[in-house]
Amino acid sequence: MARTWLSIRVELVEGRGERFWPRPGRVFAAARSHTFAQLAEAIDDAFARWDRAHLHEFELADGMRLTTPYEEWDSVGPVADDRRTKLSRLKPGEQFVYVFDFGDGWTHLCAVEPERIDPLETLGIIPAVPLSHWGWGDMPD
Repeated sequence: MARTWLSIRVELVEGRGERFWPRPGRVFAAARSHTFAQLAEAIDDAFARWDRAHLHEFELADGMRLTTPYEEWDSVGPVADDRRTKLSRLKPGEQFVYVFDFGDGWTHLCAVEPERIDPLETLGIIPAVPLSHWGWGDMPD
């Protein structure tokens, strides 16, 4: 398989009013055909989140916001459905933000690595969803 997958570095910047340094982080392998909702679930898995009843949101470099629709989602302004938006809209080197749980504000800085990867070479498998394959740091939550 060719080097067609994205490598996305995700670092936990802050949460519950506390900034983290050094930042705990994870690196994900993701196909461009995966959705932002799938990436959100992979991030939450990798950062050991057990209570998934909270809202989440991505904000891309161009200002586009993505979330899974909920009852009053029109009240938060223009937001795209992250279940339908593919990771193919990301460019190498692009940074974006992922926030889980608006109350605690678990804020992650995400960056698309400049080089694409081969999932078989990196992971040994071709996963159906984005998958974390490297990580560091303690999980504060």
